[in-house]
Amino acid sequence: MPTLPRKSRGGAPKKTAPPPRAALCFGSHLSVAGGLHLALEEAQRLEFQCVQIFVKNQRQWAARPLDDAAVQTWRDTAARTGIAPAVAHASYLVNLASPDETLWERSIRAFIEELHRCDQLGVAGLVLHPGAHLGGGVSVGCRRVAAAIDRIVAETSGGTTQIWLEITAGQGSSLGSRFEEIGEMIAATPDATRIGVCFDTCHALAAGYQFDTAERYAATFDEFERAIGLSRLKCFHLNDSVRECGSRVDRHAHLDRGHVGRTAFARILQDPRFAGLPMILETPKGKDPESGSDFDTINLALLRELALHPL
Repeated sequence: MPTLPRKSRGGAPKKTAPPPRAALCFGSHLSVAGGLHLALEEAQRLEFQCVQIFVKNQRQWAARPLDDAAVQTWRDTAARTGIAPAVAHASYLVNLASPDETLWERSIRAFIEELHRCDQLGVAGLVLHPGAHLGGGVSVGCRRVAAAIDRIVAETSGGTTQIWLEITAGQGSSLGSRFEEIGEMIAATPDATRIGVCFDTCHALAAGYQFDTAERYAATFDEFERAIGLSRLKCFHLNDSVRECGSRVDRHAHLDRGHVGRTAFARILQDPRFAGLPMILETPKGKDPESGSDFDTINLALLRELALHPL
């Protein structure tokens, strides 16, 4: 099995074995239409180990509270299927960087409600796009995010679900396309113990980061370590990119059908530092017209292949 070069503390190259395939934790963002627990059953059918869901309608502010029966059915199904961890993605309406006080306050309340729902379900992490500064400026926007998270953490002090800030493509005034911006948000948050980071491969490439060759891969994750710290990396979104490196356009493609490249995915899968982290597909749904197979099944098969791909 191929190995991935790493540097020792003394700077000399060191080879370490990639994680065994059994240590890889693959999942997909799946629908909860008809019941939250159905996403767990679908993940089991597709042979995933973990899953990502929305815990409420992602395009609406309001949602009815989860009833006890739905929560118990979710927990029973999770125990029966063994699908774990479960990850959630926050509503796209939430903007913790907003300069508008009304929208900022509404975003905080909505995110707190989503965290509460995640805690009810035992979700490990709630993935969040940090937000857009909407002309307020990057530094001001980062401080707004930190101030919002400070309040959120204080008001959910008994919760266990972590807040996972996602690397973004950098469209418009969106924050989080540079590792330094994520690092600035974390550094400005008084209690950052519940903050992690989600690395989206499509977003990172669109933001200008490359990780296909050994040199570019090392440079990207060395920069991540300096700006954020690899100990904060809790989750991957494994998506190919319709657009090229540096496009700042967030458009997901099926694996090996975009600009990220097979080798870039293989390097992540074979990096022993990331063994056991949830690696989640957010690729388009549906069936391949040629084979009739679910696209999730096709993408999963490729991930398994790339875990052994020569580097």
